Amino acid sequence: MKILKQSFFLPLIATLVFWSCTDDKNVGPDIEVNPVEIPANVSSGTTSFAFNLLHNLQQTQPSEENLFVSPLSLHIALGMLLNGAEKETEAEILKTLQMEGITMADLNSAYQTLINDLPVADSKVSLGLANSMWYRTGFQVENNFQGVLKNSFNSEITGLPFDNAAKDRINQWASDKTSGKIQKVLDKISPDQVMFLLNALYFKGDWKAKFDSKLTVDTPFTLEKGGSKTVKMMNVKSVFKIAADNKFSIVQLPYSSGQFNMTLIIPHDGATIDEALSTLTAAKWNELTGRLSEKTVTVGLPRFKLDYSIKLNETLKKMGIQKAFSDAADLGRISKSPGLFVDFVKQDTYLGIDEQGTEAAAVTTIGIGLTSAGPQEPRFICDRPFGLIISESTSNTLLFLGRIKNPDSK
Repeated sequence: MKILKQSFFLPLIATLVFWSCTDDKNVGPDIEVNPVEIPANVSSGTTSFAFNLLHNLQQTQPSEENLFVSPLSLHIALGMLLNGAEKETEAEILKTLQMEGITMADLNSAYQTLINDLPVADSKVSLGLANSMWYRTGFQVENNFQGVLKNSFNSEITGLPFDNAAKDRINQWASDKTSGKIQKVLDKISPDQVMFLLNALYFKGDWKAKFDSKLTVDTPFTLEKGGSKTVKMMNVKSVFKIAADNKFSIVQLPYSSGQFNMTLIIPHDGATIDEALSTLTAAKWNELTGRLSEKTVTVGLPRFKLDYSIKLNETLKKMGIQKAFSDAADLGRISKSPGLFVDFVKQDTYLGIDEQGTEAAAVTTIGIGLTSAGPQEPRFICDRPFGLIISESTSNTLLFLGRIKNPDSK
């Protein structure tokens, strides 16, 4: 007997854009800074989730390749899915998100705080968060699920005949909410697709310390498997916050007021970036960032671009989400239609860094099927594989993280 399948896909778009044009002296008292306050157990859980995701990606992805993902984007996507899950499916997602012991009401409240407060955290930073749900006309979506998406995720909810015009409209929404950085999330809408959930994250800010293009020079970048390539190495000398562990050093490159930062992770001689990242946990991250000290240092960062795409099914299974990917999934809070299951989770990202700043974008898609040493001052030069984390300091939210093994300088 042929089993008919229907599915709905939940694209989650996160775009992160930074422009570096500001000297330290240009960051003045006119900046309004507002702390982002979420419960400590939610904050620590999201940080643990981010590093658990990273460690599992290291195990499931080719060791010689770049990695660049958005743990915040994935957490929000799975958070929306969690609100539609029940029983063991709900428990597994909750555990994977590191949110055990936190009520759904408290977790949804924290999501709402991030959605409302991150955009106004720093008046000199432009940050947008938007959510939407699009469902096929006639597909019965539970009222409570629609309500929580509206009230906790500020979602726009639209029913459409799923034709080419609907596809174009959804793609246009994604483009509009990401300032054109993510222009297409759907190639087509097939007859078995009944819903799309989208989240858009957009960030634009100035570096606090400026990279001068006159200091950008061709520099050898040592590859992990041997040999080297030439990259365009940007350089800046300023006061930065630094710390060190036995396998690596970190240096924070702040944006605007310093509420948002890019943290570079540079392994010591004799260590690899994977060895360094494997030791990073939420506790280690908090310990390192808690003992940062200011020092005048020189930072070298390659100018590069990368495109990255990853299917996350196996990674999330390793992290504990099993039922959701099977016919035994219980997603009855989304719809009473029996047989809903998660078909796939995928993330597409882009990262570009140059003297003018940084551009980054991520699209996370969840598909659900329905069946019946030496110099005068320290130098932090990224001339071999390194890691990076983009975060907000007051809520300790990790927006993006990655490892760069083979930068493609333009």
